Amino acid sequence: MNRRTFLAGLASLTAARAAGAQPTRKLYRIGILGLTTTSILVGPEPRSPTTSALLRGMREQGYVYGEHFVTEPRGSDGKSERFSSLVAELVGLRVDVIVATGAAMPAVKQATSTIPVVMAAASDPVGSGYVQSLAHPGGNITGLSFADPELTGKRLELLKELVPGAAPVAVLWNRAARRSWQAAEATARERGWKLLSLEIEDAGEIERAFLAATAARAGGLLAAASGILFPRARQVAEVAAKSRLPVMYDLRPYVEAGGLMSYSANINDIWRRAAVFVDRILKGAKPADLPVEQPTKFELVINLKTAKALGITIAPQLLLRADEVIQ
Repeated sequence: MNRRTFLAGLASLTAARAAGAQPTRKLYRIGILGLTTTSILVGPEPRSPTTSALLRGMREQGYVYGEHFVTEPRGSDGKSERFSSLVAELVGLRVDVIVATGAAMPAVKQATSTIPVVMAAASDPVGSGYVQSLAHPGGNITGLSFADPELTGKRLELLKELVPGAAPVAVLWNRAARRSWQAAEATARERGWKLLSLEIEDAGEIERAFLAATAARAGGLLAAASGILFPRARQVAEVAAKSRLPVMYDLRPYVEAGGLMSYSANINDIWRRAAVFVDRILKGAKPADLPVEQPTKFELVINLKTAKALGITIAPQLLLRADEVIQ
């Protein structure tokens, strides 16, 4: 063997050993806790608009599904009591980070103090004890607030503008939305409006609640129980139509499903933005040091077709203020 051949062989052997010594790139696992069924949260092209928005955000951050990360989705099918077992599964899998809908946060807070958690639209993270403050979360949880209680008064005002008069406004809420109910009470007290409290605990009470609202001759209804209602947006819109009740919702998808009106931040934008937090955590940032973000843009969406079906004439000035009118 001549010297040149020997050196070439030695170089090849050294390169092969160096390549073999390189660490395998870690495949991150992102746990997802949603309100819908697990089946629509799965894979690189999920049917869930919010999960799809999260994955779009991950692509914008330079991540490729299957190459850099995979998801471990779990859906509660609108049953908040299921979140305890679902988050326990994710903790057992030792996922790298959990992205959780606001309704899942009580169970998440109780289940882990070590796995990083990104809130996607938690309605009251400080008041609920998920973080110490918005600027300094101080634990394993950060993410985005939905500012829901703060918007409840504005939603009530918009609903009363649509259906003025002395008739009471029914407020459909559940335990997780207590602060929203309290905010509605405060606004009504200040304006001298009458409210009808309709607290529900599960989806089986939805129709009964609407029947109670119509029996009390409510002029309209304010929906503030998305943890229960959101997975059944189309059903809720159909019950509202059958009840002939104008309803103000806290999320745009209700209106897209046939509901009358909503006023909120864009929930899909919030989930897309959650990817920025995931990226920073995967790169080594601690949730305790990442300030919680609050939405700065809110949209009024009106379904004109639903208004016509209900026999409601929407004032031109209200239509002009709408960010989108669905025909």
